Amino acid sequence: MPTSKDDEQILVIKAETLFERGKWQGLRIDNLDYYINLIREKAEFKRRGDMENDPSFKQIIPYILFSFKNNFFAYKYLNGAGEKRLVDAYQLGVGGHINPADGKSGDILEIGMMREWNEEVNFKGKLLDKKLVGIINDDTGAVEQVHLGLVYNFVGDKPEISIKETKKMEGMLVEPQNIWQYIKGNPSIWTQIIYKDYISKLI
Repeated sequence: MPTSKDDEQILVIKAETLFERGKWQGLRIDNLDYYINLIREKAEFKRRGDMENDPSFKQIIPYILFSFKNNFFAYKYLNGAGEKRLVDAYQLGVGGHINPADGKSGDILEIGMMREWNEEVNFKGKLLDKKLVGIINDDTGAVEQVHLGLVYNFVGDKPEISIKETKKMEGMLVEPQNIWQYIKGNPSIWTQIIYKDYISKLI
């Protein structure tokens, strides 16, 4: 077990490998199978502390949106959140790093994604669909330029979903046409990219 967050082993891919066919900014929605297969074949584990300031690698982050009857789950950071800059800001997805243990019993991307989902939320229904809708690359900020977001949309059969860390966050389902008023002040560029390049096109 890692002794600190910095010692955690996380899944990464060399940026030059990922972008050998060209770089993009924002949410890529085409040739997704190519990039997922590339990650499966070429990704490796590195120490998290060594990767946080190294843009020659991209840290792989499954990022999961949830929707029920076209309404999307949004959650707000409360005062108990670790990052004070995010307090009162709304996010649209849950996700995190992929670790070596995720690859011990099957598809590492699928298992890592579902582990993050189960760690972050309580959902009482069944998932009707789990689809990859795009891959985010954003090089406009120091944090974003070392991460790559695999953006999934989970569709549920019930609206009964809640955040597990109730002292840090609270969530609610929001009609897509009302989402922008909640997220427009969010410092997370990923949230704004997802809205502009995906959700807004569903309205």
